[in-house]
Amino acid sequence: MNKLTTLLASVLLTATCTVSFASQASLPSEKVYDTGENIPKPMIMSRFIEMTKARKVNEVPLTSLDGETVKLSDYRGKLVVMNLWATWCAPCIKEIPMMEKIRQDNINNDLVVMPVSIDEEYDKVAAFLTRHKLDGYPTLIDPQAQIENMVPLNVVPATYVFDGEGNLVGFLRGYLDWGDKEVQPYLEQLTAKYANPTTFSNAQSRGASAE
Repeated sequence: MNKLTTLLASVLLTATCTVSFASQASLPSEKVYDTGENIPKPMIMSRFIEMTKARKVNEVPLTSLDGETVKLSDYRGKLVVMNLWATWCAPCIKEIPMMEKIRQDNINNDLVVMPVSIDEEYDKVAAFLTRHKLDGYPTLIDPQAQIENMVPLNVVPATYVFDGEGNLVGFLRGYLDWGDKEVQPYLEQLTAKYANPTTFSNAQSRGASAE
């Protein structure tokens, strides 16, 4: 086994890659609403944290590989699954086909997969995807290096889930087998709960009033 293979095996075993240039690693602190009782998690999602209070985030503009500006607010009324990845992170690359399948399976649902490459050499991301036969994966890039003002950037892969109003409601740091058969039903439950948080909050209020 050569040194490169050994290194990649080691990275896959740890299932995370440290982002050395990140200047902060804290979740947003402004609380928006109580999320109520957590959705029961299947074993595969045991490391996913559904937050007890939704958090407001500082929205930052990202860029598609075609040069178009994309923001979280473009997906109002949708559950957004933001997956942070990098070309130098082996576990991230392993997640991409699974994230793409989730994206395809939910095209007609209120769920959007929002991949974001954190590569500093962002101009090389498209060529990397082509080289690895991942053409068509609609990743965004962060030319202004602003994503860490929105969510923690100390580890990749990392997945952050936002409600239909752009509030952070859950996260998972590290690699996950997103292809597991129990993932999609769980995501559907998250979508039903959070794609329209106003309806959810009103239902909570009505329930509290009835008690």
